[in-house]
Amino acid sequence: MSTGLLALLDDVVALARKAAIVLDDTAALSVKAGAKSVGVVADDAAVTPKYVIGFAASRELPIIFRITLGSLRNKFLFVLPAVLALGYFAPWAITPLLVLGALFLAFEGFEKVHEWITGHGHEEEGPVVAESLSPEEMAAFERKRVNSAIRTDLILSAEIMVIAYSELVDQPFLYQVVALAIVAVGITLLVYGVVALIVKMDDMGLWLALQPGMPTVLRRIGCHVVKGMPTFLKGLSVLGTIAMLWVAGGILTHALAEYGWHGPERWGQRVPYVGSLVVSIVLGLIAGAIVWLLLRPLIRLRTGKDGEAASH
Repeated sequence: MSTGLLALLDDVVALARKAAIVLDDTAALSVKAGAKSVGVVADDAAVTPKYVIGFAASRELPIIFRITLGSLRNKFLFVLPAVLALGYFAPWAITPLLVLGALFLAFEGFEKVHEWITGHGHEEEGPVVAESLSPEEMAAFERKRVNSAIRTDLILSAEIMVIAYSELVDQPFLYQVVALAIVAVGITLLVYGVVALIVKMDDMGLWLALQPGMPTVLRRIGCHVVKGMPTFLKGLSVLGTIAMLWVAGGILTHALAEYGWHGPERWGQRVPYVGSLVVSIVLGLIAGAIVWLLLRPLIRLRTGKDGEAASH
């Protein structure tokens, strides 16, 4: 009886060790896979705060929480199963999908650079003052903003998961599932945790500045935080754009090498440390410019229609 119990305990310990090894391996794989999608993550964190502009401070965190739940739903119900199925049944499609995602990132990055240069950006939706709307209108407006954010997140989530999966194609299926699940949860919490911090940073700064018993140094820090938030958000947008172009160019560089052209890879290797970064950003800009020029007639047509509809 005692021998059987010891054997069972041995089996349990062996299984626990194996599980620990699997978890350790998948954690390492998750970090490696998630690191590749840093550009999309930076863009996500830079874009999302605009969805809470115009709401009362008490509604900001609940809105971010709703968007976070929507992002997790996007990843686990739609994106993750689709990526795993595609990788299992049609692995040849992963590189073309990565290229399409890279071209989308390059287009968005170039479009932002073009707006900075020309000064002709998209008109942002004006802030809505909560007091000017009835509770029903405000609830409807909040639903519209949350749904819009979740739709945008679906595109970004798909890019993140495909990029992450590209680092896991040679791993066993179980490792892929666990690693992608860790990436999905980890990146979602990271992005929307950072977004929540950014959104509430000015409130924290204002609180520090207005506390009468607060030390002068902390009150000054609070004032600087409030005054510096617009500049900080602009800087975050610039970093997000650079990161998008870098990731897009990096994906295109590897894809071109996979299809037989190693030129960009060799160019990047000529200058240590920064060569690959510069080549990736330049390649991302060139690819974005090409896509932007190809899509410009459609953009003009849509803008014309929107303008005509607005005038009626």
